[in-house]
Amino acid sequence: MTKNKAPLELADGDDWDPFGQPLFDDPSVRALSRVGVVDIGSNSIRMVVFDGAARSPAYFFNEKVMAGLGQGLAETGRLNPEGRARGLVALKRFAALAEGMDIGPLTCVATAAMRDAEDGPEYHAQIEKETGLKVHVIDGIEEARLSAQGVLLGWPEAEGLVCDIGGNSMELAEIRAGKVWRRATSQLGPFRLQQIEGGKKAVTAHIQATMAELAAQVGTDHERIYLVGGSWRAIARLDMERRGYPLLVLHEYRMDPEGLVETIDWIAKSDNEKLRAKTGTSSARMELVPLATQVLRELIETFQPKEIDVSAYGIREGLLYEQMPERLRRRDPLVEAARHTERVMSRMPGFGKKLHAFIEPIFGPLPPEKFRLVRAACLLHDTTWRTHPDYRAEACFENVTRANYSAMSHAERIWLGVALLHRYKNSRNGSRLEPFLPLLSDEDIQEAEVLGKAMRFGSMFATHSPGDAGELQYSAKKGVLELKLTKRGTALFGEVAEARFRSLANALKAEAKIS
Repeated sequence: MTKNKAPLELADGDDWDPFGQPLFDDPSVRALSRVGVVDIGSNSIRMVVFDGAARSPAYFFNEKVMAGLGQGLAETGRLNPEGRARGLVALKRFAALAEGMDIGPLTCVATAAMRDAEDGPEYHAQIEKETGLKVHVIDGIEEARLSAQGVLLGWPEAEGLVCDIGGNSMELAEIRAGKVWRRATSQLGPFRLQQIEGGKKAVTAHIQATMAELAAQVGTDHERIYLVGGSWRAIARLDMERRGYPLLVLHEYRMDPEGLVETIDWIAKSDNEKLRAKTGTSSARMELVPLATQVLRELIETFQPKEIDVSAYGIREGLLYEQMPERLRRRDPLVEAARHTERVMSRMPGFGKKLHAFIEPIFGPLPPEKFRLVRAACLLHDTTWRTHPDYRAEACFENVTRANYSAMSHAERIWLGVALLHRYKNSRNGSRLEPFLPLLSDEDIQEAEVLGKAMRFGSMFATHSPGDAGELQYSAKKGVLELKLTKRGTALFGEVAEARFRSLANALKAEAKIS
């Protein structure tokens, strides 16, 4: 969980904020407004262009080609000829796209396939000659570091072991206190395992021996493992399918080891083609899943984690993190993303902070993890105003539960979604969000509803600043919610405002008092 920290830079007067000053006018942030990276992996080649919210960027462009460069490498010692051809075509396209987007030079890295192949240097030279791209071929230890940094970009408080699996290698990196520590690399990628002779027993023995070596290098004292890589995401998606899990967002999807082992057993007994069709997994990716499950089973057995989490962020996000100044890295990704969304999508940018200040007395002192969610909700409360009025409530919920926000658990996504739904609608009965509610406790649902109704009242009470029109005071002990109106507020407090104020009091099970 991201913690609420003291501001890095205090602004004058009204600009002070517990999360620091807004970043949008900072030159070093503007320099990161659009960054393009290319990851030349053993299985896929992908170009991503990051854009937007400084600390929590959006994916402006994202394209991959399943070139399969590393297929057969363990057997031949050379890159897959078909993969070379497909990869070169893809890289020429990416270079042209970058030029058309005017984003400056792409940051390109190549991993296991190109560093291990006999013809890797030749292909490296060909790429640079025919595309003009500058490619950095990195070793496994550096790959582990960049993948771990990608996890830290989206999960600043993450602590545990990052496990990144590719086609020809698997890397481990320890993360703690916002830093990358012990690292290790191995050849436990599925393409490599396909070449081991002797059947399943020989593969299992090889995985066990290699995993023991990795454990000696990075230790086994890690409560959490963060999974990075397409094969892991495919398995996690299958875990969702087996469990009937309602929220199909892979980032920060959390699994317990026992349940994941049950999924691994279920995959082994199932028809892979049927599973592929149900989950929309590509055939190239599904082909690697059986071997990846063997590695995952041994990973769980060796390291004995208490929790296994999926990170959609990896080496590409790690390359972006590499370019961020330290003070930017320390910002809360969720709050920065919400600030950016408010700035570009709300009717009155800046109102969310005033709304938060107005409704804060209802909640009193909050732990940092809840305070940041309330702030994010207030910043996002008006960002679906262009949606048809009949659908704004559901649009709010859909946006926050499916948006590419980070540093937020699935339960927190649902909590935020419920709060934003109630910003536009009193009742959630019969809505499409009902299947998601079991992820929250009754107390959490009630709390989110109160926040939503507080935003519903405050957002329409005064369009400039509700704090200028009145002050809320709440006593849970006495069961009284009081609104103290200013002279200006008396004129603003009409029939609709009063109805919404009383609805908020009802949600609190409190007496509504107006003075």
